[in-house]
Amino acid sequence: MKILFVCLGNICRSPTAEAVFRAVAARDAPELTVEVDSAGTARYHIGAAPDRRTIDAAHRRGYDLSPLRARVVEPDDFERFDLILAMDRENLRALQRLASAHTRDRVKLFLEFAPDAGVTEVPDPYYGGPNGFEEVLDLIEAASHGLLQYLRQRVRAA
Repeated sequence: MKILFVCLGNICRSPTAEAVFRAVAARDAPELTVEVDSAGTARYHIGAAPDRRTIDAAHRRGYDLSPLRARVVEPDDFERFDLILAMDRENLRALQRLASAHTRDRVKLFLEFAPDAGVTEVPDPYYGGPNGFEEVLDLIEAASHGLLQYLRQRVRAA
């Protein structure tokens, strides 16, 4: 299974999702073969490291974002990835516009995998305070566990 996490600039939410899900899958489901990556729908930060506040918040919870670098969604991502998970509706719409008719069903909101979260979008913490980065981590951890459960069910059904 190949999963791409997507936000706007690929320096806060989607690299956090990439690192968190990678760690959760390695720890809780080592039997699953999962490839993860992240990207942005905007070209603002190509090649940049994640936002320092994102790195620091993730580090406090044991996640390492330091090797990650921002990139933009490419047309071949829609063929390469089995799931393309948007952090919010704005990026979901952007991805749906880029996807072909036969790959559009791969594009979903990440928080579909955290139905008890009480929200449907991972908020962008970039212009907010430090608590925003913690909230993002809470939501991403919850959705990562839900996604892992979903993947296990798919493996059992196959």
